[in-house]
Amino acid sequence: MPVPASQLTSPSIAGPLGTLAFSQVRPLSASLALRAIRWHQSLERLGVVLPFALVHDAGLLFSTPREQLELGPRCDPRELSGRLRDAERVVAAYRAVLRELGESEAARSAAQLRMNDDLVTVVLSRLLGTVAARTPTAPAYRAALPVDAALFEGIEPQLRGLFLSTRREFEQRALEALEVARLYVLTMSDALDVETLRLFGMLGSEASAGALAQVDLLAALSSPEANDIVSFSLEILPSVLETKTRPAAGTTAAHGYSGLGTRGSIDSMVLTELAWDDVELARRIADNEVLYFAREQSRDEQRRIHYLLIDASASMRGDRQTFARGMAIATGKRLLLEGEDVAFRFFDARLYELHRAKNGQLPTAHILSFKGERGRNPARVFAELATDLDLARHHDPRTPVVHLFTHAALYIPREMVQAVQSHAHISAVFMLPSGGQLDLDYLDLLDAHWVVDHATVASGAARASAAKAILGEQEEGAARGGGVAARRGGCAAAGG
Repeated sequence: MPVPASQLTSPSIAGPLGTLAFSQVRPLSASLALRAIRWHQSLERLGVVLPFALVHDAGLLFSTPREQLELGPRCDPRELSGRLRDAERVVAAYRAVLRELGESEAARSAAQLRMNDDLVTVVLSRLLGTVAARTPTAPAYRAALPVDAALFEGIEPQLRGLFLSTRREFEQRALEALEVARLYVLTMSDALDVETLRLFGMLGSEASAGALAQVDLLAALSSPEANDIVSFSLEILPSVLETKTRPAAGTTAAHGYSGLGTRGSIDSMVLTELAWDDVELARRIADNEVLYFAREQSRDEQRRIHYLLIDASASMRGDRQTFARGMAIATGKRLLLEGEDVAFRFFDARLYELHRAKNGQLPTAHILSFKGERGRNPARVFAELATDLDLARHHDPRTPVVHLFTHAALYIPREMVQAVQSHAHISAVFMLPSGGQLDLDYLDLLDAHWVVDHATVASGAARASAAKAILGEQEEGAARGGGVAARRGGCAAAGG
């Protein structure tokens, strides 16, 4: 018996589990049903209160490959008539909506999308939020399901009893609301941008951030501008995903020799060091001047922290916004694959809070959905940045590298750029307006910069080619050890 007798009388357990009596989707593994518990809890935190079975069925359709599911009734609808009015018709209508949902492009692509729980929660909120809003009755219980896969194993014989154990007016109203809102739900399903969902599956979406990530995800899925950024990112990401952690000199006895260094074991010492007389050799050892063959293994170089600053002012709307944010996403992913630490910040008239990449996942939803509405004040922004870098150097030994994605008319006082340069390497990607020229007096202070003209930014194929060229040069510069392309003061014009 999957549900112990001691829990059969608990409304917080019997209530939600009993709704599976009208469920039409059965996972082949009980552990898959555990995800539905989190979806249900997360939706309640967002204010979307729905029967557990509805969340369970719809969520599995959008998150699980079809070969891992069985579609069909778990219980005879006539056995539910004691608590569900007109049970056969209501359950049949529910089954029809689920069948149509399962035929949507997003549901058919479930195996490839690899959506995490936060993303599934947001998709369900978009699809079924109107159903919750049209359900005026509150549930007769407070759901509190334990995370235990055993609860779902062989539960079918108990479903009728669990369903009849409590009042089901809430479930009745929710199923009726779903039937009324059928066309809206199916339209929202068809409107889901599969490319955006695929990008989140590829890059991650800050799964550890919980409700905060869900708010950003909701904003990203609701933003028309995000679709262009997603399409551009998917064009340039395949070349980035081939990036691997760079080999470098180390002292571990593995792989081959890669160069010379001043650290190593006695068996790696360069033999000509033994030609020195005893006094000179002792001095060289004391001064750490003895040369050793270095091996190709993990890096001994100082770690870096990369700050990707993205201009969110009004001058970056449209194609420039698409290019800047797509480039920032691709650059961040490339750096993560190389083993670097990455953080993102937006700016307009102020410098916004830091969003770090965690556990190899970019804050993709935040990058897609952020909107700046505070004008433009580069002097203040760089003054704040210089202060933050100065404070960070006292407790963070990593070398900062600033990557700037902005409009070509970013007029920053030269002394402000010098203040930032005293703490960090700086590279920049500038986007020219139509017929514009790059005329900034601080270009010689940058470690590297690239210029992309308006015609290139506005052209799909040329834009992708320019982005790949810049990413390639950045990688070459990073391989030289400076963290940015070593073209100090140079100008790489991407496009005409």
